Amino acid sequence: MSRPALQAHDLVRIHAGRRILDGLSLTAAPGRPLGLIGENGAGKTTLLRLLAGVDRPDVGRVSRPAGLGFLHQEVPFDTGTTVAQVLDDALREARAALAELDRLTGLLGRTPDGSPGHAALLDAYAAALERAEEAEVWDADRRAARTLHGLGLGDLSPERTLGSLSGGRRGRLALAALLVRRPAALLLDEPTNHLDDEAAAFVEERVRELPGVVVVASHDRAFLEAVCTELIDLDPAPGGPVRYGGGYHAYLSVRQAERRRWAQRFTEEQQELRDLRRAAEVTGHRLAPDRARTDHEKMGYGHRAGRVQRQISRRVRDAARRLAELERNAIAAPPRPLTFRPAQLATGSGTEEAGESGEHGARLVVLRDAHVPGRPPLPPLEIGEGDRLLVTGGNGAGKSTLLSVLAGRLPAHGTVHRRPGLITAMLTQDTAFAHPDRTARQVYARALGAERAEEVPLAALGLLSEADTRQPVGRLSAGQRRRLALALLVARPPHLLLLDEPTNHLSPRLCDELEEALGPGPGAIVVASHDRWLRRRWGGRELRLRTEGS
Repeated sequence: MSRPALQAHDLVRIHAGRRILDGLSLTAAPGRPLGLIGENGAGKTTLLRLLAGVDRPDVGRVSRPAGLGFLHQEVPFDTGTTVAQVLDDALREARAALAELDRLTGLLGRTPDGSPGHAALLDAYAAALERAEEAEVWDADRRAARTLHGLGLGDLSPERTLGSLSGGRRGRLALAALLVRRPAALLLDEPTNHLDDEAAAFVEERVRELPGVVVVASHDRAFLEAVCTELIDLDPAPGGPVRYGGGYHAYLSVRQAERRRWAQRFTEEQQELRDLRRAAEVTGHRLAPDRARTDHEKMGYGHRAGRVQRQISRRVRDAARRLAELERNAIAAPPRPLTFRPAQLATGSGTEEAGESGEHGARLVVLRDAHVPGRPPLPPLEIGEGDRLLVTGGNGAGKSTLLSVLAGRLPAHGTVHRRPGLITAMLTQDTAFAHPDRTARQVYARALGAERAEEVPLAALGLLSEADTRQPVGRLSAGQRRRLALALLVARPPHLLLLDEPTNHLSPRLCDELEEALGPGPGAIVVASHDRWLRRRWGGRELRLRTEGS
């Protein structure tokens, strides 16, 4: 049975005077999951909403399969809806398909062979049976139970309302409903948010099994690598968004090569522009016929003067023509990557403290028998200069608690020793600023002081573009606010840098660059993360925290 593709033609979307999408076209084929990547604000969610029909494009059109399913970042059910009602809605199409098969079976039983309409009934029954088999309708109830269990929702009572669930559980239930339904086209916006390793792996397996169209926007590099056969990068490029075959690994190698070619082409073109301007402005003066003449030129000067003048005029005209053409069609400069490139990620602890004698003299922080009342116990831990420590564990294992204790923000019982004069800085999961009307540049200058902000300009850190530094922080995306918070930490490097889920809300490319910046260097860094890609590539120490019973 052939399945329809999802197609977009010349989509234009303008919001607040900015072209988010400008003439984008794409085809998403059944059985070939397509990933959307790019910086926050590049248009991933905007594109998904247009593909789903939630929003309408300013220009262009979309043709989509019937029965499309869309996982919003917001749960599409009201708070009074029960778990049972969500699942009943997900199973509605499967149950309707079974009811249709029963109806056609009854009609066929009452219609003699060879009678009028019998052949049409057979065709209708065959088509309905094929649809039911492809949708696996006979397995729908078992699939629902397996999906709830796979997403960690097996203990939910059918009578629980969405209003009684946490935001993470509501999001997982919405995802479960779509996986149970198995629509002909599935659009997913950050589907692995709030998922642990086991649940993310379960979703990857279910999505790979889907026979229809899948389009996913995600920052999860492990998910993109495991699921997608093609990626569309919505970040700026000379010819617009670029489509890449293969998963995330393949994208990385091709993208890096393309950016090098773009930068080289731009450099060469700029050099040609400079040469042409010089030729147009200087050649006439340099080759003018009234320059001093040598004796052997004087006899034929009258004849030569005209010829030289014509040569000069032709060269100047040719240079001017080429200059005008190149200026009209010049490629844009490649946008400066939002790379994580402070002058140094962290500072050393100082020779005086480093030479400190005593039990803890060689360590920045030491924990022994430490715990915070009402929270999981903390493991014994020593953090030394230059340490790179990755803290992992499931939700509720105490990762954020440990970082807060190391930062001195949360008091703990037991032994907690910090080297005298230790400077710590911590990036928390929730990024908020007290004055949303202030620009990012103003927030940065007020936090650091004018002198330090001038010494280390915000834009120079590469975490925000020059235009974004002039935006009020209340208008920045979650990812942009998080990058601003990171900039505030590294602009005045600490002895101990603590990062709680640092890759949340960051684009895949910026996550890669952040990881590179966490490599060897002065100062100590402790990272708490559930990011599977980061964990697989981590080169330092790792501490895994376990929840009770695990």
